[in-house]
Amino acid sequence: MSDDRDDDRVAATDRAYHVDGELVPASEASVSVTDRGFQYGDAAFETVRAYGGTLWRWDAHVERLFGSLDALGMPADELGLSALDLEARVRDTVRANDLADAYVRLSVTRGETPGFAPPAADETDPTVVVLVKPLPRGGSPDAGGESVWDGPATIQTVKARRVSDRAIPSDAKTHNYLNNVLARVETRVTGADEAVMLDDDGHVAECATANLFFVADDAIHTPSLDGPVLPGVTRAEVLDIAREEGFPVEAGAYTPDDVRGADEAFIASSIREIRPVGTYDGVDVGGGPVTTLLSRLYDERVEAACYADNSNEQADGDGDHGPE
Repeated sequence: MSDDRDDDRVAATDRAYHVDGELVPASEASVSVTDRGFQYGDAAFETVRAYGGTLWRWDAHVERLFGSLDALGMPADELGLSALDLEARVRDTVRANDLADAYVRLSVTRGETPGFAPPAADETDPTVVVLVKPLPRGGSPDAGGESVWDGPATIQTVKARRVSDRAIPSDAKTHNYLNNVLARVETRVTGADEAVMLDDDGHVAECATANLFFVADDAIHTPSLDGPVLPGVTRAEVLDIAREEGFPVEAGAYTPDDVRGADEAFIASSIREIRPVGTYDGVDVGGGPVTTLLSRLYDERVEAACYADNSNEQADGDGDHGPE
């Protein structure tokens, strides 16, 4: 597998995607217009990052995917899907595109059905799609790692609320992302990088595409999973690093004022990793020593797990999966 970034940046039209068990040119990849994932958002997905040919925290991602499928009433085993099978499809797609460092999106839909009511899981023919695109080398900056973002993030509280867990299970990562999309639509006016979504009680839940953290009173705080918060894989990694370093960690219910008045704040996601927050609703917050340290330690974990041996010829799941 090529480690040359120029080689990695394959034009989108020249890429190959994995659709229902077959690698096909991106220009020919398609899903039926009657697929339930298209018609109803009746699907689950995961976004995984490949570093140096290694699928970062693969086991945690596939575990969450299977949890999402369970929440949708279509357990993976009843669909005839296994973690090894899905990993093979992802690895084949990454390899077919000659990528070492990549964004990977794995989707499983309920497939096509004759009517609105979904069939039993064991009577379902799921649609499985793997998309990839190149990313910069990750890991330690001293070893050539690069960030996918440029500068601290500007974040903004929006009117669109996070969907209640009573409506759509908040721990399920599904294609039903409309409220997150509407949240990002609101940021067009200010040009903010991320939208901060509140729950029905006005507490901070999460950003449209990231988990939110802040540092105050000598502790690291993040919204609790008791609220409508997706249990992010990177969120868990950050908390594991923080506890390993002896930082007090608190998960609770917080208002926007709590975050705006914090000593520092950052957002976290699989693709953007750890990004400091510059301003929140126009109020200067900024990163700081804790954010900088966590980011460095995260990079070091990636470097050690994914780039220590660059002789790998295919994307393999790593063996250390932290707290997830």
